[in-house]
Amino acid sequence: MTSPDPKLGNLTLHFLVSVSFFGLILAVLLAVYPPISKEDFAWRKPLVGLAFGAVCMLGILAVFFPNQCSRFFDAGKKEKGQSRFSHATPSTLRGHHPPCEHFSTHVFGLGGRVFCATCSGLFLGALIALVGVSLFFFGNWQTGQNSLLLASVGTVGVVLGLLQSPLPTLQNSGIRLLSSIFFVVGTFLILIGAEEAAQSTSVDFFLVVLSLFWLMTRISLSQWDHQRICSKCTLGSCSFVD
Repeated sequence: MTSPDPKLGNLTLHFLVSVSFFGLILAVLLAVYPPISKEDFAWRKPLVGLAFGAVCMLGILAVFFPNQCSRFFDAGKKEKGQSRFSHATPSTLRGHHPPCEHFSTHVFGLGGRVFCATCSGLFLGALIALVGVSLFFFGNWQTGQNSLLLASVGTVGVVLGLLQSPLPTLQNSGIRLLSSIFFVVGTFLILIGAEEAAQSTSVDFFLVVLSLFWLMTRISLSQWDHQRICSKCTLGSCSFVD
């Protein structure tokens, strides 16, 4: 088993995490101190809803095609020694994880099948967010004067989602499932909180792009967590890494 070279991966991950938390601070500030001028653009909410719905669909695609997603985030790393499950076949994986005790907290069983806790959470969170998009951006759901509360709750969800992989206290399949659900729903709550407060097309689309960036960071952190686990493994005959 080869040990991962941390230089390129760590620099990229540090950049993603730094921008994600900086963007999160900006999102909260926009909800607390929204622009004074409001926009009456009739198609603003439907367009924002479609854009955020597309981000949710990308997250769902990442759930259903985890190997392709992993290859995208591992691009250029293989030749630098980064490990991934390149030799694995679907029949040898459990919830797209190797049948290894070190990954037992990454999966859960249901109905005789094994599922990835993080992917399942992202999937369920995306479904909940899509329902919310339908109600808020295309329906008559009004949040009233709760924009700051929604943005605050959403911020907690995004922070927990981003910190889930690095923090040892959150290494549990149930916590992974719930934090991933809360992560996606949190991005939605931040968006609608800022929309109610700012009613600005530029603010809305900034947050949509930021939500996509958060998703990329969340997936990259998960990849880093997998590489960290494999790099500490002492099993020299493992066939799941390069």
